Amino acid sequence: MRWLRRLRGSGGKGQGSGPGGGRADLKAGARHLEEFVRSRYGVEAFVEPRTNVTETTVLLIAHDGEWTRRRVAGTAEAFAFGRRLSIPVYEVNLVGYPQRMRDYNERQKRRPTA
Repeated sequence: MRWLRRLRGSGGKGQGSGPGGGRADLKAGARHLEEFVRSRYGVEAFVEPRTNVTETTVLLIAHDGEWTRRRVAGTAEAFAFGRRLSIPVYEVNLVGYPQRMRDYNERQKRRPTA
C-alpha cells in the first residue's frame, strides 16, 4: 500500500497537500467560480456528487456551452453558492449534462490549433 500513501501525500486530506487539497484550494476554487459567473451570461450550475474517485464538484455552464469545474465542500455549499449569485443549480444525476456543453466540446475539438 505504499503507492496509496504516495498518492495521498504526506500531509493527508484537508491539510492542503495531496489530491484532497485543503481550505485554500476550496477558496481559490470559489473565487474562480464566482469570476466565471460574473464574466459570462446565462450561467447554470450542475452539482456532481462525490464518488470514490472525486470529491463533490460544481460544473458551471455558460449560455454558449463554455464550462468550468471546481471542487466544493459539499452539495449544500453548491446550492448556497447558486443562491448567493442568483443562478440556477441542478443535480447532474437528475437532469444530466446539457447539450450545449457537448456542442461546445465538439467545437473545441474541431478548432485549428496554433
